[in-house]
Amino acid sequence: MASRSRALLLILAMATLWLAADAAAAGASSPVFNVTDFGAVADGKTDNSRAFLRAWMKACATPGRPAVVVPRAGGEGSSYLLHPLVFRGPCRGFMEVRVAGVLRAPPGLAAFRGCHEWVHFSSIDGLLVTGGGTFDGRGATAWPLNECPKKRDCKFLPTSIKLGRVRNATITGVTSVDSKSFHVTVAGSQGVRIHGVTIRAPRDSPNTDGVHIQGSSDVRVTDSAVATGDDCVSVGPGASDVVISGVTCGPGHGISVGSLGRYPGEEDVRRLRVANCTIAGTANGVRIKTWRGGGGGGLAAQRRPTAVSGLVFEDIVMRKVRNPIIIDQEYCPYASCRDEPAERRPPPSAVRVSDVTFRNIRGVSATRVAVKLSCSEASPCQGLELRDIDLRYVRRGVATQSQCAHVAGGVAGGTLIPPSCI
Repeated sequence: MASRSRALLLILAMATLWLAADAAAAGASSPVFNVTDFGAVADGKTDNSRAFLRAWMKACATPGRPAVVVPRAGGEGSSYLLHPLVFRGPCRGFMEVRVAGVLRAPPGLAAFRGCHEWVHFSSIDGLLVTGGGTFDGRGATAWPLNECPKKRDCKFLPTSIKLGRVRNATITGVTSVDSKSFHVTVAGSQGVRIHGVTIRAPRDSPNTDGVHIQGSSDVRVTDSAVATGDDCVSVGPGASDVVISGVTCGPGHGISVGSLGRYPGEEDVRRLRVANCTIAGTANGVRIKTWRGGGGGGLAAQRRPTAVSGLVFEDIVMRKVRNPIIIDQEYCPYASCRDEPAERRPPPSAVRVSDVTFRNIRGVSATRVAVKLSCSEASPCQGLELRDIDLRYVRRGVATQSQCAHVAGGVAGGTLIPPSCI
């Protein structure tokens, strides 16, 4: 009996030692680099970009799972002023950036000369940005300088957060407020997850798209709340295998594919699924937008125009939304476009739209035309499907309508309110 007890105690002791060694190894593989140890101060006045970069460079050179930590600062309104910076890879380990505090961009545009982004993550394989903190772009100090709402040839203001040429990256549990332009841009990247984020800017803030995706594949935007002055999520040229799910959108301009066809040689948009979203009080619901004349540009582009295909919009609730379902292949947001005489207008859009499904979309439309499929005369839409659409006008007793132009073929079935025009 005594020998059995001694054996049991020996086993327990060995197990305890093994667990302690395992915990120590795990701790050793997850070193922490606190930005305050590198000179960062949360006084809202000191530029902390050098301190942040020193912490990043140390972490980036460390194997395992190093973490750059931005602690929550004490005191009401405490924040870390941060001038534009690039967190550049490749790194030796999987990088974590834990932002618990408030990061604030410089006011205006003076600090952004030559910079198109505020916080740029570049050339990294394996990244997690989390921590419950806030990226404050201080957009109100720059929005009056934005000429893009009125001028076609304009310079875009800086994006708040950019993932450029990254792989296996996640942004979760953080907030972005008042970006100068786009809040989050995903470009040239693969395997990106944006989950559980909050994005806010005023209804009248220009070009403040929540998440913009282009030239990227395998991107998921899930379970997030976006309220902006532009598209909640925009899917641009070269995006493929994108999922947008569980997003609450509004105010803003809805969830959009495009705009496309503005520049020569744009890449296709393929395989997008938008599902289980709620869109409220927006200027559009789910939208595809292409410019007149778009999709051309040189002999190569004439041989193969930009294509949009394999899109599914399903299980979406609309709450007092203007244009809940819209394909707009005459997109142009400028007053000069509307005033242009017919003989001077660009040719119809060359962007090809095909294999697009709108399914189980229901709710209240703020416009009588709840379904508008305005396709290109030069390249009519093909393979459209409307199924189980129930969109009622905000005024009781007034029926909603559908409008179609240049739809070459498609199918419709199930509940159809308004009646299909396909």
